Amino acid sequence: MPRKSKEPRAAEAAGSVPIPAALLDELVKGPMSPTDVQALFQSFKQAVIERAMGAEMSHHLGYREGEARPEGETNHRNGRTGKTVLTEDGPLRIAVPRDRDGTFEPILIPKHARRFTGFDDKIIAMYARGMTVREIQGFLAEQYGTQVSPDFISSVTDEVMAEVTAWQQRPLERMYPVIFFDALRVKIRDDGVVCNKAVYVALGVLPDGTREVLGLWIEQTEGAKFWLKVFNDLKTRGVQDVLIAVVDGLTGLADAIETAFPTTTVQTCIVHLLRNSLDYASWKDRKKLAAALRPIYTAVSAEVAEAALRDFAAGPWGQKHPTIVQSWQRAWAHVIPFFAFPPAVRRVIYTTNAIESLHMRLRKIIKTRGHFPTDDAALKLLWLALQNTFANTTRSVREWHEAMNQFAIFYGDRFTRPA
Repeated sequence: MPRKSKEPRAAEAAGSVPIPAALLDELVKGPMSPTDVQALFQSFKQAVIERAMGAEMSHHLGYREGEARPEGETNHRNGRTGKTVLTEDGPLRIAVPRDRDGTFEPILIPKHARRFTGFDDKIIAMYARGMTVREIQGFLAEQYGTQVSPDFISSVTDEVMAEVTAWQQRPLERMYPVIFFDALRVKIRDDGVVCNKAVYVALGVLPDGTREVLGLWIEQTEGAKFWLKVFNDLKTRGVQDVLIAVVDGLTGLADAIETAFPTTTVQTCIVHLLRNSLDYASWKDRKKLAAALRPIYTAVSAEVAEAALRDFAAGPWGQKHPTIVQSWQRAWAHVIPFFAFPPAVRRVIYTTNAIESLHMRLRKIIKTRGHFPTDDAALKLLWLALQNTFANTTRSVREWHEAMNQFAIFYGDRFTRPA
């Protein structure tokens, strides 16, 4: 038996409508250049759009074109208006039907709309990958022969702000075993002056080990007042408990979280503390200095770690670099919680590298920008970049199953209580 063609099945799976061969033969009567094909596509798209809008008008009036007007119906067709819309294939001139009463509201291409579905998506996709407004403008002109203004491109990307706002206000889980907090520095114009602002990111680990960004907050200076606003925001969105908050010396965070979530353990990032210590040493001494610090953060208990810190302070490295000793002593209250946890949990909270890896991806996107004109412009691009980063993937913490069992034992009902 001859093998059946898979083309109809593939077209059906893709949701496409097969075009009759007779129609294709009528449209394509010989060899065609790429320009001819493009012109044919545009003509076909124009015809389909105008036919679809004509069907909308028929539905609006209650009778088809050429049919008699229903008895008692006063409204009727009143010609067409020319309109140019931007599509992914370039500008397209169409004729939009009018009605006598002016009550027709097209759905396919709404009134005052100048873009057809798909064009906006291309602009937003390019913007999300870090292209500037001017670069997008040049690309559209080169690829599609479409001249658009920078203000037009900005207006398209501004439309995602509603989604950003909804994302910032979305409900969250009742409990997060671990939330990592860190800051990303960006340049933003404020009152006519470009200044460095911090975009604070909260990356939460869910009970099943998957991760999600809980929110983005922009602030020029950090402090307990700012962090209390952040934590109250999380509580308003449904967060009732956070078991461990892993931070990198963020000013005021510890005081604020004790107010909002009194039972949360605040843990300083050990890796950050170690890196900051190595900054005081020359390159040739760093390997030896790291070896001298290792007994502190690998100790089996807080008591053994404190004894190791005293030994380091009294030893040659502590005498040579007293500033390192002081930095560990200042952070000690938020270092020692680390030693109360079993190894599986320690591996999870050892470092904020998970959020730093996210920051590295975000920096690649924003590195082409000299600065952002507003806070919203920065949020818009970072949110789009996050959608690309987490699209079609579930990112779980490594070795989470072992840590999950330890969390269940260590925290009991706080971890196992159903949502």
